[in-house]
Amino acid sequence: MRTLTYTTYLTVNGQQTTTGVANMLVINYSYGDTGLGRFGHQIELSAYDGWGVALEATVTGTARASGACTLSSSSFPSQPLLPLNSWRLGEAFFDTTATASGAIGTCASNWYIEFHNPGYLGSGINYSFNEFRCDNDTIGRPTVGCVIPWYASKLFYSSTSYPSLASHVQRAQASGLPGATFERPLTRTEDQTIIDDNRRLACGDAPSITGLSCDEYPIARSKEGLSSGGTRRTFDGCQLPNVSSGTGPTGVSVCMITGTENNAQGGLNTQFFRAERVLDGDPFRVDAT
Repeated sequence: MRTLTYTTYLTVNGQQTTTGVANMLVINYSYGDTGLGRFGHQIELSAYDGWGVALEATVTGTARASGACTLSSSSFPSQPLLPLNSWRLGEAFFDTTATASGAIGTCASNWYIEFHNPGYLGSGINYSFNEFRCDNDTIGRPTVGCVIPWYASKLFYSSTSYPSLASHVQRAQASGLPGATFERPLTRTEDQTIIDDNRRLACGDAPSITGLSCDEYPIARSKEGLSSGGTRRTFDGCQLPNVSSGTGPTGVSVCMITGTENNAQGGLNTQFFRAERVLDGDPFRVDAT
């Protein structure tokens, strides 16, 4: 939510006089679905105080699109600002043009809000979003869908269903490794060479223990793995005697965890990347609670 002030002036013989002020709240937001090639952009505004001519204004809005999308429909008819504390709504829908197999496209949507008073020049302001990416390139998703790619979606490991996996991730994050927050997310990689190097460097010398397998965090399918530098660390009970403990924001944590949980982790990761349309270079978070 933001504030907006609309001020009216008259100029007579070179002298400018303020004739009114309208103070407003503005809510500007968009929404979409990972399974749809259409998304919406809404804007709402409400005058909450002011005086004079400005409060007598009418307001209208025009929606526009740029990038790999087209404007499907929009509505923001001309309407008075008054009464105070009542909302004026505009809603627009946009369709992606990134529909061919393998296509990826971004779209910027814009609302131009304009105020009018008889005898005054019109005045307006833009409210824009340049945040939706739509694609037909997500493996396992046969239809087009749209996401906000800078939003770090959450990959979740249940501590009830996967206790040893979740425990390792919790300890790894507590030791300083990234991935738990928006400020320090992980970054997906689809480069198989990087993925293989991450796994080899982290767990290539892991011992053979019945029922257990080596888990690394950050996950191998992230750019924050050992291929990007750093050293290994571990914890008590992880059964990796040749690896020492440690802290800090770089490197990886390794631990021998229940084999069935580690095997399930690959499927959980795949399902997450598919459902959230997390592509190469996109941020994501990991939650193990």
